[in-house]
Amino acid sequence: MRKLQTQGVHHITLTGADRQSTIDFWSGVLGMPFVFDQPNLDNPDEGHVYFDPGDGRLITVFTNESRAGSPDRTPTDPGCVHHLAFNVSQATFWQAVERLDERGIDHSGPKDRGFMDSIYFKDPLGLLIELASYRFEPPTGCTHADVMIAAHRIRVARGDHHIDRVHLADAIEQLVCKTQQSLSEDRAPRNPYKRP
Repeated sequence: MRKLQTQGVHHITLTGADRQSTIDFWSGVLGMPFVFDQPNLDNPDEGHVYFDPGDGRLITVFTNESRAGSPDRTPTDPGCVHHLAFNVSQATFWQAVERLDERGIDHSGPKDRGFMDSIYFKDPLGLLIELASYRFEPPTGCTHADVMIAAHRIRVARGDHHIDRVHLADAIEQLVCKTQQSLSEDRAPRNPYKRP
């Protein structure tokens, strides 16, 4: 028996309402470039619009001019999508409240997640959207997931409740020592400010 090894998210497709409101939200609120559109190849009554969420992958939405959306929260039953989270820089994250307020979009306000900052709001069809911003940059040659795995192990070993900044800092130091060479044989912390 062998696995079907994934290599990242290819795209996510959502069911939308009309074409223009879809473009207005994904491009006009979230700033995603509108990449292309075509008919839904499985349903001639629908359009299929494509957006780049910022990493060159795709968010796609099936549209239908006769379909109206509802701002009621989308279902969160087992098997349903709870929310979509999009990465934003810290500079953008700390502008989110002001920019959402300008449009009258209700939101959660900033949430401290220990390893990242989050803010939540609904799209016009009731899907919960999260803007998430990591509080760290991974060392060269490492991914955010590498840092999170190392931080998780440190947190568990210390018996701490959740990952926080100290675990991230220690994880980054650990990864740098493991992945980046040094002429120093002993890379232990030192104090060059010795007092007599």
